[in-house]
Amino acid sequence: MITIGIVILNWNGIELLKQFLPDVIKYSPEATVYIADNASTDASVQFVKENFPQAIVIQNEINGGYSKGYNDALSKLTEDVFILLNSDVQVTPYWLEPITSIFKNEPEVAAVQPKILDYKKPDHFEYAGAAGGFIDQFGYPYCRGRIFDYIEKDDGQYDDEVDIFWASGACLAIRKNRFYEVGGLDEDYFAHQEEIDLCWRLHNFGFKVKYTPNSLVYHIGGATLNSQNPKKTFYNFRNSLFNLVKNVPSNKIILVIFVRLILDGLAAFKFLFELKFEHFTAILKAHLSFYHYLPKTLEKRQKIPNIPGYFSKISIVWSHYLEGINIYYDLQGFRSKK
Repeated sequence: MITIGIVILNWNGIELLKQFLPDVIKYSPEATVYIADNASTDASVQFVKENFPQAIVIQNEINGGYSKGYNDALSKLTEDVFILLNSDVQVTPYWLEPITSIFKNEPEVAAVQPKILDYKKPDHFEYAGAAGGFIDQFGYPYCRGRIFDYIEKDDGQYDDEVDIFWASGACLAIRKNRFYEVGGLDEDYFAHQEEIDLCWRLHNFGFKVKYTPNSLVYHIGGATLNSQNPKKTFYNFRNSLFNLVKNVPSNKIILVIFVRLILDGLAAFKFLFELKFEHFTAILKAHLSFYHYLPKTLEKRQKIPNIPGYFSKISIVWSHYLEGINIYYDLQGFRSKK
């Protein structure tokens, strides 16, 4: 029997807990539910203790962001499988059964993502994960169902169970032993793209990541940092560079980083021309922070193997912005399309 621990990371999210925790409790009878509180200053902890005593509260000493918050909390769990669940996710009946079935029957699979639809627009995929994630050669992420800001309607086109490159941190199920075997979440990321790095390391160690459409959740998205927040721009650009330095094979890394810096520069000037000065500055700050962390990031690289076939597309930027491709299945050469 596989034991499951669902961990909801919370920081001043009492309203989200009121809205979504009841269904997590109701529809997850086979799991133990934990609330990992990142030093909240609202009444979150008191609310959970008074209204959901069956949920176990883990109180972190500081708000260390997504990565440290989960690392600290998960160190206290004994279950076989961790499910990292955002506080703004609505789960559905029997959502755990397909995930558990994969872990029982496919030992090579280390992590699983369900189908993630938009809570506010339920017939469309949600930005953070959709039907499973991939990256291009230069580290830009995209999903089945989402390329940059273009979101597809869910017409059942991704109702096949497939291997993916990364699973969304909004709802990420992962085997405990594999989580620790590859080193857990990188706390230097603080937030954003850390799940891509984690899944990349799983691939480096020879494990698989899978998407199942048979498990369904709905995600609000942006409840912590929305897409208009310059902090999100900062973390996404900086942490994506971290991903490349840590994981791209040695024979490609110099060229990949060089091209990526050029593309980031173009993105920065795009923000500038759009008069989005805070986002322009955020990219500059992201690069300065990247250079500051570079020696430490290179040290991490030396500890893990690197696989050559990490990307499914050379440049999603080219495909989307120059070729006008918005739909995942309109892209050519996918290993996942069969």
